[in-house]
Amino acid sequence: MEAVDGNRRKSISLRNGVEMPLLGFGVLRMKDPGECERCVLEALESGYRMFDTASSYGNESAVGSALNRYLREEKVKREELFVITKLWIDYAGEEAAGKAFAESLERLGLDYIDLYLIHQPYSDYYGASHH
Repeated sequence: MEAVDGNRRKSISLRNGVEMPLLGFGVLRMKDPGECERCVLEALESGYRMFDTASSYGNESAVGSALNRYLREEKVKREELFVITKLWIDYAGEEAAGKAFAESLERLGLDYIDLYLIHQPYSDYYGASHH
């Protein structure tokens, strides 16, 4: 089932029943922590509720800082946010992945991550699967 606003879909139901917003804010090229935090805060003010980061982007702490600031100010509830981060391929493996997940949680300063993806699965570092 999908949440709909008029004729526009706002979210989609994942197989586990969790609603994921269809529109999200990505922070791939945001290397400056202050700029990243400011942009995430502006995105929150603009209505974004899904945020996409990754451990390899080096900005999980800045994203978490902005999200937590907004949460502390009670402008949004944690359940209203959808946070995505990713496992870098160097940490693929049960033990390393568990440690990397815990480190991402700590950097984000959150109790949970809504979606944890494998960044470039199957060691596809050079994008070979796209050729």
